Amino acid sequence: MNNSRFPSQDEPLSSSRVAYDFPVLVRQSVVRAFVWMTLGLAITGLTALFVADSNLLDFLFEHQGLFWGLCIGELALVWILSRNIMKLSIPVATGAFVFYSVLSGVTLSPIFIVYTGESIASTFFITAATFGAMAAFGYFTKRDLSKMGSYLYMALIGLIIATLVNLFLKSDTLMWIISYVGVLIFVGITAYDTQMIKSLVAESIGDEERTKKIALLGALHLYLDFINLFLDLLRILGRRN
Repeated sequence: MNNSRFPSQDEPLSSSRVAYDFPVLVRQSVVRAFVWMTLGLAITGLTALFVADSNLLDFLFEHQGLFWGLCIGELALVWILSRNIMKLSIPVATGAFVFYSVLSGVTLSPIFIVYTGESIASTFFITAATFGAMAAFGYFTKRDLSKMGSYLYMALIGLIIATLVNLFLKSDTLMWIISYVGVLIFVGITAYDTQMIKSLVAESIGDEERTKKIALLGALHLYLDFINLFLDLLRILGRRN
């Protein structure tokens, strides 16, 4: 954020300038969150492609303990990062986000073995269109989505529990139910998270460091929304090799 857009201490604070600058600054900060999210997705995609096209994927298949260790580490990192990002310095928070994106690329690389490249590409574009539409709704709507968001996150906890249970049951029917419900949940959460980011940024305008951290936190939330929506849609629409 450019501090020159804020009046200096010696400059009169006109109401017309505040009215002009405030929505512009909010929009710029929200855009920053989406830029970081897009960068994270690009890093994840390139990492996944690299691992899938190299001997690293065979190595991970041969050492499944290592693969599951990476998955657990990925979950631990995102849990720690989402709860502590506001306490970290911007360089550390940025580095942690980039590292998480790389780690996600490694753990997601098997999808290139399971699904055809065409179905992965088509599902990605469907996900992008759906995500974009719901993000736009969340940004522009005047409706308060906080109550809906609370219900959606409670439903998400139930979905996670069902997913863990199905690791042992290995039920195809339950897998399909989880996938369809997951799409509905993450479509709604995308709109809620976008509105949340806009609201938090609006409350922090004037504090450049805080708005940058909120942008990173928002990018992490949006990244997770996109990835989970993509994976659920891929399970529904993807064609297996």
